[in-house]
Amino acid sequence: ILEPFAGAVMGFTPGQSTSLSGLQHGGVLVGMLMAATAGRQWRGLRFGSLKAWMVGGCAVSALAMAALAASGLVGPTWPFKQTVFVLGVANGAFSIAAIASMMQLATDGPARREGVRMGLWGAAQGVAFGLGGVIGTAACDLARWLFASPGAAYASVFAFEALMFLLAARIAGARLPVPEVKPGSALPQPGLE
Repeated sequence: ILEPFAGAVMGFTPGQSTSLSGLQHGGVLVGMLMAATAGRQWRGLRFGSLKAWMVGGCAVSALAMAALAASGLVGPTWPFKQTVFVLGVANGAFSIAAIASMMQLATDGPARREGVRMGLWGAAQGVAFGLGGVIGTAACDLARWLFASPGAAYASVFAFEALMFLLAARIAGARLPVPEVKPGSALPQPGLE
């Protein structure tokens, strides 16, 4: 919904709004490269853990989404392109940290099932991405129906997305109990102990 927002609220031409994807994806690349340093040390400095990059990326994404919500209310005077770039950096950081964490988790548990676990994670990610697009556009249409101002309508959707990023940060930072499974043993089945 970023491109229609840029046109309807920020006054971007179709060409300018289309170029936002390149700006955002450039930020994603920068964020991915930054998160690639997770767990590394250089001259005594440690660059965080995968978990820290996931939580931090989600938190900064929430701030960027809140800034986009504010831009919907302020209008064209807002530093919009910079906000889109920061959103891209944060998205890149948390996504690469999440992928690296998934690859580590795929090796936990019984051997020779890593491909299935990675495939399920990839499928879940694809479904979530698709649903996010559909729900985002539907929420935008609903907000446009509820609010007279296009800026307020988009701001409400961006604010909701910011809340979702905060929830994701909380989930990524949670310590979830993981059952201990010895290599070659079957996974514990609930209620069969």
